Amino acid sequence: MKSSANHLFAVFLLLILVGCGENADHQLIIRGGMVYDGLGGPGQVMDIAVDGDRITALGDLSGRSAVEDVDAAGMAVAPGFINMLSWAVESLIEDGRAMSDVYQGVTLEVFGEGSSWGPLSPAMKTNLKARQGDIQYDIAWTTLGEYLQHLEARGVSVNVASFIGATTPRVYELGFEDRSPTPEELERMTALVRQAMEEGAMGVASSLIYAPAFYADTAELTALVGAAAEYGGSYISHMRSEGAAFEDAVDELIGIARATGADAEIYHLKAAGRENWNKLERVFGKIESARAEGLNIRADIYTYTAGATGLDAAMPPWVQEGGYEAWAERLKDPAIRARVAEEMRTPSKDWENLMLAAGSPDRVLLLGFKNDTLKPLT
Repeated sequence: MKSSANHLFAVFLLLILVGCGENADHQLIIRGGMVYDGLGGPGQVMDIAVDGDRITALGDLSGRSAVEDVDAAGMAVAPGFINMLSWAVESLIEDGRAMSDVYQGVTLEVFGEGSSWGPLSPAMKTNLKARQGDIQYDIAWTTLGEYLQHLEARGVSVNVASFIGATTPRVYELGFEDRSPTPEELERMTALVRQAMEEGAMGVASSLIYAPAFYADTAELTALVGAAAEYGGSYISHMRSEGAAFEDAVDELIGIARATGADAEIYHLKAAGRENWNKLERVFGKIESARAEGLNIRADIYTYTAGATGLDAAMPPWVQEGGYEAWAERLKDPAIRARVAEEMRTPSKDWENLMLAAGSPDRVLLLGFKNDTLKPLT
C-alpha cells in the first residue's frame, strides 16, 4: 500500500506541475539582475523571460508568472560569452560537453586562427592523423562545413562557428613549401575559400608568424580575403609581427582591408616585447585613421601578460619548410642546430621570435609534450 500511495502522490504532483506549466506566462523568468546586453551600454536592472530557446520578454515582468523563477538580484546577467579564438577543435570531438568553457559562461566557440579543420586533402588528412596527440579520432569529414556538421551531430553543448584558415588552402595546394602559388594554384585556393564561405565560414583568418603561413605574401592573402569578401566575409589576423615589425604588420592588414573591402580585425592586439611597447600608441593611431577613412578595422585583446604557443614560434621559418618531418631531420645536423640557436638569440625584423619577446629563456615555461617520456616533467 505504501508503494501505491507513493505512486499516486507522484502522479498527483506531476499533474500539478503540468497544470502550472500550462497556466504560466513563461517557462523561465530571470528576475532582478543587472542585464548587460553586449552592445557596450550600461547595465540595467530588469527581468528576462525565456521560452524554448528564445528570450521572449525584457523589462518589469513582476506581473507575469513562470514555471521556473531565478532570483538574480545582485548578479550580472549577460548573453553567452564568445570564445572568439577557440582551439577546442579536437577536445570537442573527445568530450562535447565543453565544461571548461560552459562553466565560464561561454556558449559559442569560434575556430580557424590560421588553419582550419577543413577543407582537407588526402595528404592533409594523413598528416593530421599522424600529428594527433592524446586525443585520437577518425577524420570523417573533408570540407569545413562537414567538420562543423560532424561536431553538431555529436551533440556538442556549445554553438560552433569557424573562419577558413588562410594556411589551409595553401597547404591543400602547395604543401609546406616556401614559394608563391602559380596563378592556377591561387585560383584553386580562392575556390576553396568560396566553397567554405558557401558552407558558412565567417571569413578568412591568418596567423602569419607560423610556417607555412609565414610564406604567404600580401598578394596571396589579398586574393583569399577578396574571395571571402564576395560573401560578406571578414579578415581576422594574428599579424606578421607584434614586435620589431609591428607597425608594418598593421599596415599590411589595413591594406588588405582597403584592397578587398572586407572588414578586418587584429587578433589579440598587443606590442610583444618591452622594447616595442612604445609602438602601441602609434598603432592605435593607424587603426583610428583607417576607421576615419571608412574602413571597418577592429581589434581584440586578452587581459593578461602571458601567451601560449608552440616551439615553432621561437624557431626561424626557414628551418621548418617542408613540414614537421623535414624540420626534425634538419635539426639532426649540428651545423643547422648551431645556426638555429644563434638566430633564436638574435633580434630580427625578418621573423617573429616569441622567445625573445618573452624577455629571456627563463621566462618560458614548457607545458606540453607529445613524447610520453617527457610528459611527467609538466
